[in-house]
Amino acid sequence: MRDTERDPGIGLLLVGFSPPAPLAAIARHHGWPGEILTDPGRALYRRLGIRRAPLRQVYSVGTVATYAAAVARGHRLTRPVEDTRQLGADAIMINGVIRRLWRPRTPNDRPDAASVVAAARSWLRRPSG
Repeated sequence: MRDTERDPGIGLLLVGFSPPAPLAAIARHHGWPGEILTDPGRALYRRLGIRRAPLRQVYSVGTVATYAAAVARGHRLTRPVEDTRQLGADAIMINGVIRRLWRPRTPNDRPDAASVVAAARSWLRRPSG
């Protein structure tokens, strides 16, 4: 999102299942400009029907090759502390109602930030808002 022009009419909210401190560190690392909420029990994930990816999608041949190349360069791999299979989602919410929800089928199936912002701007222009 940091590469997308900010629109004062659009608020950004990151919801993650990590504890607050690690989630804030991730957001800072990625330059997240919006608010951050933590949902360790994943209640929102369940309510929105956001599923976990199968192992074969998360640890694909390409992913394993990336890790192998890192090890070959001398990097030490650490065990993940998060659920690497939990998929995310992107949504447009207006007045507490989700108007558009993107649920990924795979870890790479996410809309780019510009598409989400464009869709949000489109919703904001609608008379019923």
